[in-house]
Amino acid sequence: MIKKEREIPIKLVKLEALIRRLPVNHPKRGKIEEETAKLRAGYRGEQSIDYYLKDEKNYFIFHSLRLQHKSSDFFQMDTLLLHESHIIILEIKNASGTLCFDRTFHQLIRTQNGKEDAFSDPIEQVHRHQKLLRHWLAQHQFPNLPIYTLVVISRPSTIIKSIPPYSETVAKTILHSSQLNSRLELLSKRPHNLSLSTREKNKLSKHLIKSHIPADPDVLIQFKLSADDLITGVECPSCKGFPMKRIYGLWLCSLCRTTSKDAHIPALNDYHLLVSETISNRELRRFLRISSSQHATRILLSLNLQSTGTYRNRRYLLKQKKTPQS
Repeated sequence: MIKKEREIPIKLVKLEALIRRLPVNHPKRGKIEEETAKLRAGYRGEQSIDYYLKDEKNYFIFHSLRLQHKSSDFFQMDTLLLHESHIIILEIKNASGTLCFDRTFHQLIRTQNGKEDAFSDPIEQVHRHQKLLRHWLAQHQFPNLPIYTLVVISRPSTIIKSIPPYSETVAKTILHSSQLNSRLELLSKRPHNLSLSTREKNKLSKHLIKSHIPADPDVLIQFKLSADDLITGVECPSCKGFPMKRIYGLWLCSLCRTTSKDAHIPALNDYHLLVSETISNRELRRFLRISSSQHATRILLSLNLQSTGTYRNRRYLLKQKKTPQS
C-alpha cells in the first residue's frame, strides 16, 4: 500500500527551468545539462521500480522519503517499505553496462562501450541510510525493528559482478528489479522477534510522512550564477522562442505568430523556481519584459496572490500554478 507517492525531485524541476532560461552558448550550460540528464535518468529508474510495488499488500510504501538526523544532517531514501516486523530500504540505480563491486577500494566500477568509470559504492550508501534510520527510530521512541537494505538495478540488461571477498554481500544486497517481489516475499516470511500492532504501524507511518522534509536546493548558487544570467521574457508555448510581446491583453510571438492569454504563468513559475518566492511589480515588469505598471498589476491581481507591504513596497507571494488548458 502506497503511503507516500514518488515525487519529481525539485532539483530536477529547477534544473529544467534553468536550462530553459540559460543562453545556448552559456559556458556552464553543458555541465548543467549533464547533471540534469543524470537526475532525469535516476528518476526514471525509480519510476520503473514502482511497477513491481504497485500491488504490494504486505508493506506500507514510502517513496522519496527525506528525514532529518540531528540538527543539520539529512538522509533521503529512494523507497522505504514498512512491515509490522521489519523495514526495508531500497536504493535504486538506473545503471547500464557491467557493474563490478569492489570492496577493497569501496567503489562501483562501471564498464560500458570499453570505458571504465568509478562511482561510490551504493551498498555503503544504503548501509549509511540503515544506520541513520535506526538512530531516527530511537530518537523518536519507536521500536528497534530490523532494517534490511537492498540495491535494485532497474535495467534488466545490466550485468552484475563482484570482486571477492565481496561476492556474498553483493549477492545478498544487489538484485535486478524483476527479483524484487520474490525477495520481499522471502523477507516477509522470515521469523522476527518483534511485531508492531496495527495502531503502532499506523503511528509510525504518519510520523514518517510528517517528518519528511523535501530538499529545495538553490541551483543558481550551486552553479555560481545570478539572475542576470537568465533569459528574461515570456517563452512562446509553440516555438519556444523569446520573448513574446504583450498586446491588448494577449501574448504574441513575433516568430511564429502564436497568441496566448496565459503564457506568463510558466514564466512566473520559472521565476519562483530560480529567483525568489516573492515578486514586486517592478521585478515582474523586468522579468516579463513589459513596460506598463498597470499591465503588471492586472497580471498580479489575476493570479490571486497573497501580498505583503504597502503600495510602494508591496510584494506578492508566488506559488506554482498550472497553465489553464485551452
